[in-house]
Amino acid sequence: MSKQDLSVTAKLINGGVAGLVGVTCVFPIDLAKTRLQNQHGKDIYKGMIDCLMKTARAEGFLGMYRGAAVNLTLVTPEKAIKLAANDFFRQLLMEDGMQRNLKMEMLAGCGAGICQVVVTCPMEMLKIQLQDAGRLVHRQGAASAPSSSRSYTTGSASTHKRPSATLIAWELLRTQGLAGLYRGLGATLLRDIPFSVIYFPLFANLNKLGFNESTGKASFAHSFMSGCVAGSIAAVTVTPLDVLKTRIQTLKKGLGEDSYSGITDCARKLWIQEGPSALMKGAGCRALVIAPLFGIAQGVYFIGIGERILKCFE
Repeated sequence: MSKQDLSVTAKLINGGVAGLVGVTCVFPIDLAKTRLQNQHGKDIYKGMIDCLMKTARAEGFLGMYRGAAVNLTLVTPEKAIKLAANDFFRQLLMEDGMQRNLKMEMLAGCGAGICQVVVTCPMEMLKIQLQDAGRLVHRQGAASAPSSSRSYTTGSASTHKRPSATLIAWELLRTQGLAGLYRGLGATLLRDIPFSVIYFPLFANLNKLGFNESTGKASFAHSFMSGCVAGSIAAVTVTPLDVLKTRIQTLKKGLGEDSYSGITDCARKLWIQEGPSALMKGAGCRALVIAPLFGIAQGVYFIGIGERILKCFE
């Protein structure tokens, strides 16, 4: 295996390990974010803590990890693609990736955002259905009325109280083809590209401030904090686009909840019916999810866990 192949493999391992650790740590907050973004007003959850407490009481501890299996399965390729693609584009555009050039850094981030959506879109599509199922059960109990009978597919009767990712994926593929799993692709791109354009250059410049010439890289603590700061800023900035993506990708609606024909229709209905503040729903949760997720990712990446693992096989 060549040195370049070794480097790429190590980056993929680093991205995968970071994704698994990060998702395990922050998934309950991500579940709260999805449910808060999907509810109209504050008829069920008053905020993140209220959502987590009600979820834990009604569904148990494991209920807060509903949909985690999808993320844990797909986050490894998703994070690996994102981090490795950004490094690839930086090397391609910026003379071995070291020279500071904000425009090229943003372009590299854009490329990473485009590449990752191949995995991100179907992963989020399935995860959102599983995360939101509990909210619909809570809503049914609060309203003392049945939720909409609309299934996860176009007319199928196989709606389950506790749907599985396999069932949802199979029904989407059977009834809508591959396009069913990539519903909300445009909204996902609109969220992920600006996020990567903001995050990667900001992280690179923050991380450079802690560069140690003797080790050739920043310390773990500095990389971790740089990832947290850059991630939280980027996450809050693109929250309106994340809200639109979540609403569009949610297939099963409660009684009286709108369905959306596209990004523009979703934005218009949210603005008219719930006000501009609805576009920032879950912003705090999103920052609390993304900050440690990318802090862990960059910390693992710069510690070089992948390189250490590969050395064991030499």
